[in-house]
Amino acid sequence: MSAYLLSLLVLLPFLCGFAVYPVGRRSPSARNILTTAVTAVEFILSLLLFGMQGMEGGLEGVCGFGLHFTANGFGSLLGVLTTFLWLTTVSPSQEYFAHGQSTHPDRYYLFYLLTLGAMLGVSLSADLYTTFVFFEIMSFTSYVWVVQNEKPFSIRAADSYLAIAVMGGLVMLMGVFLLYDMLGTLELDRLAELAAAVPAEKRGLLYAAGGCCLFGFGAKAGMFPLHVWMPKAYPASPDPASALLSGILSKAGVFGVAVVSCQIFLHDSTWGLVILLFGVVTMVVGAVLGIFSVDLKRTLAGSSMSQIGFILVGMGMQGLLGTENTLAVWGTVLHLVNHSLIKLILFVAAGVVCNTVGSTLLNDVRGFGRGKPWLMLVFLAAGLSVSGVPLTSGYVSKTLLHESIVEYIHVLATRGVPIGLFRAVEALFLFSGGLTFAYMTKLFITLFVEKPAQSQPVPKGASYMTLSTGISLAAPALGMTLGGLLPHQIMEKTAVFTQKFFHGENLEETLHYFSKTNLKGACLSLTIGVLVYLLFVRNVLRRRDADGSIVYVNRWPAWLDLENNVYRPLLNGLAFVGAFAARVVASVGDWVVLVGKIILFFRAPRIIVPGSNEHFGVYGKDPERDVVTETFSYDLMLAGIGLIITLLYLLLH
Repeated sequence: MSAYLLSLLVLLPFLCGFAVYPVGRRSPSARNILTTAVTAVEFILSLLLFGMQGMEGGLEGVCGFGLHFTANGFGSLLGVLTTFLWLTTVSPSQEYFAHGQSTHPDRYYLFYLLTLGAMLGVSLSADLYTTFVFFEIMSFTSYVWVVQNEKPFSIRAADSYLAIAVMGGLVMLMGVFLLYDMLGTLELDRLAELAAAVPAEKRGLLYAAGGCCLFGFGAKAGMFPLHVWMPKAYPASPDPASALLSGILSKAGVFGVAVVSCQIFLHDSTWGLVILLFGVVTMVVGAVLGIFSVDLKRTLAGSSMSQIGFILVGMGMQGLLGTENTLAVWGTVLHLVNHSLIKLILFVAAGVVCNTVGSTLLNDVRGFGRGKPWLMLVFLAAGLSVSGVPLTSGYVSKTLLHESIVEYIHVLATRGVPIGLFRAVEALFLFSGGLTFAYMTKLFITLFVEKPAQSQPVPKGASYMTLSTGISLAAPALGMTLGGLLPHQIMEKTAVFTQKFFHGENLEETLHYFSKTNLKGACLSLTIGVLVYLLFVRNVLRRRDADGSIVYVNRWPAWLDLENNVYRPLLNGLAFVGAFAARVVASVGDWVVLVGKIILFFRAPRIIVPGSNEHFGVYGKDPERDVVTETFSYDLMLAGIGLIITLLYLLLH
């Protein structure tokens, strides 16, 4: 009976999601109660999984191969994290619509629950096929969040989000097909053994399959250069949805990267180096975007991209360190958890600001937090943690990641191998941490220190935030604080619970998080952040207006916009080539029909049929007709419909 718990956990949000919409049409209060109840039940069910590790369940025959679920350490942790974030964003969602920030709340809650079910399907999947199915469902259901406000900016951001998701999904599907053809199964717990047995002459094909999967999962995670949707989708989405997109949906991509890196390419140094390089670039570029941004939510979007880069760095170090990868495993898992909780706080706090001020531009929201100690404390807790300040949970996870890099440098040095590349990786790691502290300092001073803008008076008092939203902010802040103060009792036990998925081993020695060496690395990073803020942010990214007020200025070069200057022109060019090729084919078809008509009716009598039957036997000098438009294109359309029906049949049977 307990095996049905897995299927119930995944399917309940789907079933209740379709009930939420009609309920909300009749009674918004009943809709809110139902949504809260469903998320609370899901959270309780996910907690029960911790005592049922190894349990399996599924839906046989569905989508052909069946959908299979399992409770393992990492998947169960993601499940709890997912349901917790959904539960804590219910109240901010209700507050968001209560302030009239958007219309169509029933539609929002429908896809709110559908996305919850899809994310749980990914987290608890037992094979890559199940992962792919729910991963694609999640992409389409979360698309509605991005386009929720139906403004031009939201529609354009949603187009980018969906385009990247669809392209990533199609490429990933090719990788899944290749893996199934090579390994004969997609079961996660068998991939490592079967992939290791692939002969050397077929390793190239295995790398190709892994690269296709990395493209799809990396696109969802926000990995460079597939990150272009992130800085635009997060600001366009409702604030609670942004918290979920950043806090947990990006982790679906990280989950996929972990499957490929830690199962298919277990202890593969070549693959680990590739992931490491992608992670470093993502980490640095995201931090730079956060520094230059003059919008609160866009800064947090850049921060999300950068922190995903930190997680990918840990994933890459696992491959490079081989069997001695425990530090990297722990750092990866713990920073994933920390980032989810941090972004929950920061995006919900951004929603509190936007609900009152009606804008997220720094020049409009500055001074909002003055006289609001509760908001300041939770924002400060998240900001210090993401910056890696000692005594925070973020310091623990970043220290582990940093130590994994240092450990590998030591290994290479003992082997007499050049270490210059990894010294550069370490330097960029510390530099990115410094940039994180710089842009979080920028946000904190803007919101809680600077005087409010005269053009946008900021309301005072306690009515800016409901009690339930305040609790939603306090719960993760408390968890991060305890994790930072009790790293051995809380953080390490969480990491040990999940390390089997990553093939990590237990550490024999005790880690000293507050040793002189570890504190030195953190202090160096924070010093870089202070210098960047004082010398660059305050002097370059701000200017004084004619009235004497200081305003933030967008200094980001427009030509560095990859989406507008590279991807969209490239796709438009491909569309033009495709349309040109189709036009050529259509013209050839016209000529073939015309030549055939001339040959067949060359000596035919000039029979003129009345207009009532003009489509038959007209041998006279009739005007040329676009035959392809009337026949050839119509046949192609029917062929396309037939192909779609065939694919649906294969999918369902």
